[in-house]
This record gives sequence, C-alpha cells and structure tokens, in this order.
Amino acid sequence: MTDYSLKLNQCIAVLPDIRSISGNYPDITYNKVAFDSRKIQPGSIYVALAGINVDGHDFIQHAIQKGACAVIGTKDMPSELAVPYIRVADARLAMAWASAALYRFPSNEMVMIGVTGTDGKTTTSTYLYNILREAGFKASLISTVSAVIDDQEIDTGFHVTTPESPDIQHYLAEMRDAGVTHAVCEVTSHGLAQQRVAAIDFDIAVVTNITHEHLDYHNSREAYFAAKGILFQNLGKKDRATKPLAVLNVDDPDSYNFLKKITTVRKVSYSASGELQNAVSRIESIVSSPSGLKADVVFKNLQGISGETKIPVTTNLLGIYNGSNLLAAMTAAIYGLGVSPETAAKGIAAVQSIPGRMEVIDYEQNFTAIVDFAHTPNALKQALDSARAMLVQNQETGAEANRIIAIFGSAGLRDREKRRMMPRVSIKNADITILTAEDPRTEPLSDILSDMVDAAIQDGAVLNKNVFIEPDRRDAIRLGIAMAKPGDIVISCGKGHEQSMCFGTTEFPWDDRTAMKAALCEFLHLEGPDMPYLPDKDHYLDKL
Repeated sequence: MTDYSLKLNQCIAVLPDIRSISGNYPDITYNKVAFDSRKIQPGSIYVALAGINVDGHDFIQHAIQKGACAVIGTKDMPSELAVPYIRVADARLAMAWASAALYRFPSNEMVMIGVTGTDGKTTTSTYLYNILREAGFKASLISTVSAVIDDQEIDTGFHVTTPESPDIQHYLAEMRDAGVTHAVCEVTSHGLAQQRVAAIDFDIAVVTNITHEHLDYHNSREAYFAAKGILFQNLGKKDRATKPLAVLNVDDPDSYNFLKKITTVRKVSYSASGELQNAVSRIESIVSSPSGLKADVVFKNLQGISGETKIPVTTNLLGIYNGSNLLAAMTAAIYGLGVSPETAAKGIAAVQSIPGRMEVIDYEQNFTAIVDFAHTPNALKQALDSARAMLVQNQETGAEANRIIAIFGSAGLRDREKRRMMPRVSIKNADITILTAEDPRTEPLSDILSDMVDAAIQDGAVLNKNVFIEPDRRDAIRLGIAMAKPGDIVISCGKGHEQSMCFGTTEFPWDDRTAMKAALCEFLHLEGPDMPYLPDKDHYLDKL
C-alpha cells in the first residue's frame, strides 16, 4: 500500500464552502483523515462531526493531543487552537473531499458504478462484479459484505452501510494502485445523505427498488427517496470517459417515476415481470427451484442488432426475486459498458453464493434450513414467497412439503412502523412465525416484541399456535428446528452475513449461520460448532 501525504493548503484548495481558516501554515502536511479522536495518529486531520448523541467538537483537544495536524469543524472556536482550524458549512462533505484529495481522487481513474435501493443491492452488485470479470475487465467490489480488491476479499467490518468517506477513498486508492479499471460500489441512503460518496463521480447508477426502510433516520418517505436520488442527480455533472447511464426498475413504479424525472442523463429500464413499456430488457419466463433459477431474458435496442435478442440465464442463487437483481446487473453491463448478453449470462452463472442471502444450511436433515438477510417488509415477503415457491417445486417433484417457519426480529432504536409491518407480512406468507431478538440496542426487547406480537394478533394470529415469542435468538432458532416436520422450511431472517448483535451499547459476536449450524447439530446429535454467546436473559432479554 502506498503511503500518502498531501499539503494542507492543497486540501484547503478543494474543500467546498469554507467559512473561515485560522492558524494555517504552508508547510503542514497530512497523511490521514479521521472523525474518531481515538483513531487519530500524528499527521491526521481530525474532522469534528456534530452527531445526535455525541459532538465531535468536544474532542478536538483530545485529537490535538494525539497528534492531529489540523481540525475541520462547523462551529466557531472560543479560542485559538494549537493547529489550523478550518470552519466549513458541512463537515461530512469536507471530510469526503479531504479524503479524496489525500488519495489523489482515485475514482477519476476508474469507471465507477453505484448500486442503490432498499433491497437487493449486495446481490446486484455481486452479479455486476462477476459480469465485469467475465468480460475481461479488472474489476473490484465494495459491498456491505466485504470489499474485493485485486482478487483479495477484505473483511471490512461494515454494519450494513456504505463505508465512511475516509475508508471508501482508501479502498478506491488500493483498487486504483492495483490497476483496477472498474469499481462496483453498493451505495446506501445513509451513505448518500451523509456525503460518504460526495467526492466520487459515478458513471453508471443502478436502482433495485425503493420500499419501506430507514424512516427512523430520514423521517419521511420523501426524504428517503431524495437521498436515493442524489446518486442519479449527480450523474453527468463532470466530463467522464464513460457515457453516463441510469438503470431504472420499471416494475417499481414509485422509484421509476421519481428517478426518471430527476435524472438528466441517458436512462434505460428493466422489467423482471415482463412489462414491455419503457423497458429495454425483460424476463420472458423464469423457473425457481431448490438449485437456483432458470430464466429466458430478452434485450432490445442492442447496438448493431435489430429486433430482440433472447438468451437463457441460470443462477445458483435461490429466490425468485433474484430475477430482478440479475436483470438489473445485466442491463447495466450491456447498455452501459457494451458487454454482450452472452458474456453477461456467463458472469451471472459464475456467482455461486452470497453470504447470508437465502443461504441453505444442510446437514442432511429432512427439512430445509435457510439464513437470509431480509430485514425489511418487502425483503421478508420476497424471501417467504421464494420459500413458498421451493415448497411448490418440491410438491411437483413428489417430495413431501409442508410449512414455512419464519424466525426474525426488529432492530431497536430504528423504524417503529417496520416492526409492526413485518409480523403482518409473516402471518400472511409463513405458516409459523417466531419473534425474537435482532439488535435491540438500548431499547427494551420486551417493548419491541410487544409491538410485533400485537401487530400479528391484530392480523388474526393466535399466540402459541402460529405466532411464538422467544426473546433469545439462540432458542428461537432451536425452537424453529424442533418444530420442523419433514419437508418444512425453517428460515431465519434479518441478520444474514452480519457478524454481531447489539445489546445495550455492546456488539456481541454473532453469526446467524453459525447459530443455525449449531442448533441443527444439537438437534441431530452431530459434532458441530458451538452456539454463539448472547448476554444473560435477566439483563437484556426481558421476557414477556
């Protein structure tokens, strides 16, 4: 990894909306940008962020004591600091530009593809990354699961979000230095609203869908849509070698109509439902099975080809909804980068699995156990619909098939409406619902579960008949397995690939896949992994 440093004056020259500068010296250089004073090293710029619960301005002196060479903030300082202080209108925006400048704006030397949406971002990004590799591009990927740089997968420790701007610019610099030509980045609404990708010029923007999520942060549906829209509004603002393109989902009319209006560059749309209006690509037919999907995909208006081109596409990933994700990725690659449909199909087929996405845990038990990341009402419905399709497929082949047992919770200190919506989805689309813990944070778990079970009962569920409460997620998974009959599907949703669960203010190591494996091995009397630890019920898991 190259060691980077830059003159502070060169950084100041690119920072947007500077209000004042004090104590600057022309020979100062910086080698890092950080917003956590505990991570400051000598030569760092400290960025004081005014958060909801913590104000970074309160830690300026601590940052200086640890070696900060300059400070960026938004507040007037009561007295002169020992280092330069740059007051700006937006500290997060300034942090993004200071980070990009330090690493010499790496995104300018690569084709940048951003994938956003409520559900399906990681899968679509992974599909697209594999298509680019199949097409011969040297490609890299940044997703909520990991970063892949020069064939090396890096555990980034992300907790379901786009990295902060110093981290994402660091990864992009590593990509650029490794000779990467194309970078696929999963971009969340938080990442857009908090300016984490502000200093990145994207060439292609892809949306999967925009449904109910993150209203605890954005406060309104309109603000959530506006955050997603930033990625599309910024397309084409600067001259780039790659012609800008927006890829829209005509099957999701709310996002389609909103983004179509605010996007000024070339637009193409796709339709997994087969909708022809406005769509350059569509799925003509699709079959779901326990081994994946098979689809016939149609493309029109291809360069140099009249009429329509139909090709077969297969994927190992489970879930009928992945038809939309694969189509989004193919459409971006074909119409944005000139990849052939045949090559795109090979890239789709190359994806073997994605951690925590309809991931089957198999110990040859007589029922199916699945771990999925579904943590929104729409994603839960899609996961349960896909599980139902698997049951139907089993029945058609003569196998015994029965029920769907869904296990999930709802995060504390987050969207309260969602915790009532998700049980209603499950009561309608699963046969048995088990409500449990999912990152309760500092909110009493009993309050969360009360809201969830009340919503389920209002929709006709009967407690201890088709809806159950088990606050301990370990025991909830055990309960689902114990209830399973031959041919059932037990699906644990909400955590997927994540590696921790938050109780109070502590992140405890947790992996739903390990927990499912441990519970299955206990049930089958096999050697297997230990069940992950969770805090004592008496302290955190208030039983109802």
